[in-house]
Amino acid sequence: MNTLASIDRRILGRWAFSGAAGLTLGFILLPLFFVTWLAFFRQEIPAFPPDGYSLKWFWAIAKHDKFVQGFWLSLQVAIAAMVIGLALGVPAALCLARYRFFGREPLSSLLLLPLVVPGIVLGTSIYVFHVELTIATELPVIGSLAGLVAGHVLVVIPWCVRLVAASLAGVDRSVEEAAQSLGATPPVTFFRITLPTIRPGIVAAALFGFVVSFGNLEMTLFLVGVGRTTLPIAILQYLEWRIDPTIAAVSVLQILLIGAAMAVTDRFVKLSRVV
Repeated sequence: MNTLASIDRRILGRWAFSGAAGLTLGFILLPLFFVTWLAFFRQEIPAFPPDGYSLKWFWAIAKHDKFVQGFWLSLQVAIAAMVIGLALGVPAALCLARYRFFGREPLSSLLLLPLVVPGIVLGTSIYVFHVELTIATELPVIGSLAGLVAGHVLVVIPWCVRLVAASLAGVDRSVEEAAQSLGATPPVTFFRITLPTIRPGIVAAALFGFVVSFGNLEMTLFLVGVGRTTLPIAILQYLEWRIDPTIAAVSVLQILLIGAAMAVTDRFVKLSRVV
């Protein structure tokens, strides 16, 4: 009887856990469902139940130049920030994971600090820095594309360091030591042994860095220059004057873009290994 009661409790525990996980997942996905549903409404003013369904709001996106220009600018900035963030974050993660030196812990906390600082505070701080830098050097930093990319690199680096460091923690050092004992130099060991091993972490870092940069709004509001508009800012400006399913259609396209990037990435590198 005790054995049967124990089995019943385990079964009930699994059911309760699965039910709680399902409810939590449903709560998280509910906004995505409603946004996707709203994008196909026929009427301009959202109302429930809808009068009908149409694809006209997706075609309307191409008629708004700010959406198109904002998309391309967001794409360019996100790709540039992702590449530079990887170039800086991978060596930083390697240094923090493999070496012990004075100031290692403060440096690790400093590299992860942009993850916990609110975007408004970060954007204000970077803008003030750009103003001071412009006054000191007379370089046109304020509102420049380079300044915008540099700000996005700042929020990409923590993801690169965190995910690459997690991959490095799972690397068997004995394999690297065996390669070096057979005559491989440190650079050869890194490119032939370490780099292929931590590839999932690098790809995941690139993906998350791209997504974080592409959808950044709070910090970008302070750094974007006159005549430049990223897609999140274009959406915000559109909502100031109109409320129709066009915004939902834009959001659905963003969801599809990010989902496709994650699906393609997971096809070649299993993201479940590092996230």
